[in-house]
Amino acid sequence: MKTVRINNLRQPTDERQSAIVAAALRLAAGNSPAAITTTDLATAIGLSQGALFKHFASKDAVWLAAMDWAAEQLLQTLTDAAQSTPSPCAALRAVFDAHVAFVAANPGVPRLVLHQLQQAGDTPIKQRARALMQAHRTLVQDLLRKAVDAREASPDLDVAAAATMFLGQIQGLAMQSVIRGQTSAMRELAPRVFAIYERGIRVQA
Repeated sequence: MKTVRINNLRQPTDERQSAIVAAALRLAAGNSPAAITTTDLATAIGLSQGALFKHFASKDAVWLAAMDWAAEQLLQTLTDAAQSTPSPCAALRAVFDAHVAFVAANPGVPRLVLHQLQQAGDTPIKQRARALMQAHRTLVQDLLRKAVDAREASPDLDVAAAATMFLGQIQGLAMQSVIRGQTSAMRELAPRVFAIYERGIRVQA
């Protein structure tokens, strides 16, 4: 995620909001979102808490904006990857690689998504996280169906199960990166993990 630093107190509101969201996701890369305070956010960009609240009414409002940013950027990245090649299986690989690269570049995003999905109740942030996951699933299922139609994938492929496995692999890699606090292992394992997955869905000779 591009870092926006505030050097001018007269910076436009949208730039300040962008800087606050960027700071929140940077902090989330190494901390639970629940543990990050408004003081932490304000300090990270050189503002007072009062100035912070002029742009966001609450900490939840910051996280909601962060989730919206993540959803918009990730879905656009995945859509572009899916459209990068006419081969459905190659497109699945492109989507997988693009998602791994996005998580590696924005490690605070998986922490935020996982944290929100574990919360009780149905908050607006949790709704956004679920919508993001569903949109990703829909994109993957569409590519899997195209792979079956193009005879690149097994004709009896269980598309729903295959989509769940696809998403589960990325979530597992993201979880490992969160646990280890680094993305290098994720980048290293991703091609090998996808190779195993692809062998499972391909037409058997």
